[in-house]
Amino acid sequence: MPGMGNSLRAAALLAFVVLSILVSLLIGSVRQFGTSASRFPNASLSGGEEELALLHQLRERRREIVPLLSPEGEDRDGSSPRVQDAILDSGLWDEITLGSRKAHLDQMSCDSLVDMRAVEVLGSGYTKLVVKVHLAGGQLVALKLVNEKGIDMSKCLEDFGDPQGCRELVSYKLKKEMVLLQRLQHPNVIKLKGHCAGVQGGRGVDAGRPAVILEQGDPLQMIQLLQSPWEDRFRVCLDLVRLLHFLSRSPLGSVGLLDFQPRQFVTVGGQLKLTDLDDASARETACGADADCTLRFPHRNFTLPCSSRGLCEGLNEKRNIYNAYRYFFTYLLPHQAPPGLTHLVDHIMNTTGELKADINQTLEAFEHILLLYKSGLHLDNLPPSIIRDYAVMRGMGASGTVEYRCWPSYSQQGCVLSVHSAREAAHICNSHSQCSSFALTGQKTWTGRLLASFKSSFSHLVPDRTSEVYVKKPKAPEVPSL
Repeated sequence: MPGMGNSLRAAALLAFVVLSILVSLLIGSVRQFGTSASRFPNASLSGGEEELALLHQLRERRREIVPLLSPEGEDRDGSSPRVQDAILDSGLWDEITLGSRKAHLDQMSCDSLVDMRAVEVLGSGYTKLVVKVHLAGGQLVALKLVNEKGIDMSKCLEDFGDPQGCRELVSYKLKKEMVLLQRLQHPNVIKLKGHCAGVQGGRGVDAGRPAVILEQGDPLQMIQLLQSPWEDRFRVCLDLVRLLHFLSRSPLGSVGLLDFQPRQFVTVGGQLKLTDLDDASARETACGADADCTLRFPHRNFTLPCSSRGLCEGLNEKRNIYNAYRYFFTYLLPHQAPPGLTHLVDHIMNTTGELKADINQTLEAFEHILLLYKSGLHLDNLPPSIIRDYAVMRGMGASGTVEYRCWPSYSQQGCVLSVHSAREAAHICNSHSQCSSFALTGQKTWTGRLLASFKSSFSHLVPDRTSEVYVKKPKAPEVPSL
């Protein structure tokens, strides 16, 4: 079907042209990343030497990726004879470039991108461009491409002057990430939907341009998250710890996130997901002495022992934990934690900030807090009689309500908080001077807790079989003593 093949190629080419236009709009913003020192040495070499230098760098990039394709995972020092043989096997590299049967990257392909519509550019960097696109069937996905106007491509062209060779060199991060996404499948890792190895038969900039197709997520907005209820902030931290627990014992061994920043994460339906893995390392650092196993952070250093195997065992895990502490826990966990859980939150902050707990202990501490929070066991100090101060109308809803605001609230127009039960809601209402009533509608948060709406007053009740309204009983007037 040559005619159909040509039409598919033409449509794919057109789609990539649209994306190229979007890229051109980003040139100004990409420059904010600065002009880093050349990542490719020997810029002043002669033509023959430049070609050899570029080939050497391409070989090094392949050397990073090939061990990740082994189902069993190779020796972490890369000395396995099978790894060395694989490096020389060009067919294995072709599997990465054209579609790997080992990685099972066949869910979506270039055909899936025909007639796609670019919606917006989600981000750009030295190497990659991320674009939100509508596929022909209406599905929203995120498409990762090589940033043709990025710093990496510009420096490579400046040093080597080989567009095709530079495109292959710069695209290695995309290919490495593609393999890592397949090998590291987890609920808190962005889902790989497929890939396009390039516009087959294309010419110039479109020849062999790879694209990775991912599920669509929302960028993690830390400022917005800081204003969210504690329950949502705790969820982000819990998801992160579950991810780090998986990475500590992944199919590739202990994986360290070398570029650990909130911008590497997105949320999908409220769930935190790692979306950038090109700087992940599946190797522990080699060492000859304990001093070689030092983790250096802006305000703290930690030194681990060098093992008898000559490796800084546990270094990846410890680095991940401390970065989680300084980028996430510090800002999201302590503020407005439920009083009955503050001592447990403080324990997590102390053990992770001092690296006194491993990832197993950290996950156990988080899961314990989750259990207490969902079950309401942290509310044992609330007197059961507190609810007696309220009259309840079941199957009714309040109408003509007068709202008041509280913070943090699930509604910007009023005061909506999560509660374990009507007893906790009554306790909250008693602590708000404006509150005269609250309603439970049956809506629940991700933990299964109820959403309660607190109000100053309402004019009348209306039938609503999903709702319960609790109204403060008037207090009996005090009788003056004689």
